[in-house]
Amino acid sequence: MCNRFMQPLRVAVQWLFLCFIGYLGVEFYRFVLYCRGESAVFIPRPDGVEGFLPISALVSLRGWLLTGEINPLHPAGLVLFLTIIGLSLLLKRSFCSWICPVGTLSELCWKGGFNLFRRNFRPPPWLDNVLRGIKYLLLLLFFWSIFVLMAPGAVISFISSDYNKIADIRMLDFFLHPSLFSLIIIGLLLLLSFPVKNFFCRFLCPYGALLGLVSIFSPVKVTRDPQLCVSCGVCSQACPSHLPVMVMERIHSPECIGCWRCIAHCPVHGALEMKLPGKIVVPGLLFALLVLLLFWGGTMAGKVTGHWQTAIPVSEYLLLSRDPSVRH
Repeated sequence: MCNRFMQPLRVAVQWLFLCFIGYLGVEFYRFVLYCRGESAVFIPRPDGVEGFLPISALVSLRGWLLTGEINPLHPAGLVLFLTIIGLSLLLKRSFCSWICPVGTLSELCWKGGFNLFRRNFRPPPWLDNVLRGIKYLLLLLFFWSIFVLMAPGAVISFISSDYNKIADIRMLDFFLHPSLFSLIIIGLLLLLSFPVKNFFCRFLCPYGALLGLVSIFSPVKVTRDPQLCVSCGVCSQACPSHLPVMVMERIHSPECIGCWRCIAHCPVHGALEMKLPGKIVVPGLLFALLVLLLFWGGTMAGKVTGHWQTAIPVSEYLLLSRDPSVRH
């Protein structure tokens, strides 16, 4: 498959997942309406909404390490978390550039900003380095809070708490009824996402920071052939992470999101490829299929092993979703 078709393919995959996630959100909203007595039509709770609960998944990971068992309340959260980690370990941060809805919306914003301003803006290098450190500090904060500060008993208590049981409903309420402060923050992030490429993902996303660190060990990496490269600089200009692709032979940076933009824009066939060690080329179509198959395979593994559907009965959702002391 010619590399120039990789970007339309990647964008198509992004929108496929974005539409599917939107569908899950709508179905979950209808389920919550039934639980709260605002609708007489029962809609089964859609599996997989735990993907919106990364912090709960991180606590579940700690609980799994402590007990050796995946908690049955929101098991899909941990399954998705481990699947995404595995995907990043094998195929760089492809989750960020192929699947993540935040990444898709962020890319849509900066492309819109380019069309509006005829360029995107980048902070000075010193400021860019400082800002990129924020997401690693946030990642450290989350891991320190959950894996160091939380006592084992507190972890187990949190997992089984009423608060965690309806964490998915609480997340839905956050988006349906945001506070003024939340609206200001979200509005500011959106505003900054137009002139600056992937503002949230690049500077603030702790999930992306974790995947970036894991992706360092990925066997596939963007690789430049110095013998074929004409040093035109197009690859560096196309990189949304501002990596100096033109002067590097193999991209090890955790900032590489596996988006294939540099490869797709390279004017010389073979000068820039996604390769395994030993200069083995990974074709674009194979890379795309592996992203889809690995993500789908992880979710199927969760279903086959019985770690996908929540064990919380609808009757308990009916009770907890109407309890103000739990919802707020």
